[in-house]
Amino acid sequence: MRDLIRSEAQRLTNTVIWSWQGWTAAWATEKTLRQWTLINVASAALAFSLDLTGAERAVILGLGLLVLAAELMNTAIEEVVDYISSDLHPHAKKAKDCGSAAVALTAIAGGVAWLVILLS
Repeated sequence: MRDLIRSEAQRLTNTVIWSWQGWTAAWATEKTLRQWTLINVASAALAFSLDLTGAERAVILGLGLLVLAAELMNTAIEEVVDYISSDLHPHAKKAKDCGSAAVALTAIAGGVAWLVILLS
C-alpha cells in the first residue's frame, strides 16, 4: 500500500511539474495567453466586486479558466503543426484556424455569461 501511495504521489508531483513547465513555456512566448490572463484577472476582480451569487461567480471564473485552457491547447496545436512542417498546407491552416476558433468560442461564452448575469 505504501508503494502505491508513493507511486501516486510521484505521479501527481510529475503532473504538477510538467503542467507548470507548459504554462511557463507558453507564458514566455504567447502574447495572447498573457492578454487573456490579464482579462481574466480583471474579470475575476469585477466578479468579486459586484453583488453576484456564488454560482454566478463560479460561472464567470470557470469560463475564464476555460479560455486560458483553450489558448493553451491552441498553442499546443500550433507548436506541433509548426514542428512537423514549415510548409503552408491546407490541413495545417485548418488545424490552426480550428484551434483559434476554439479560443474565440470560449471567449464568447464568457462574454455571454457576463451579459446574462449583468442584464438579469
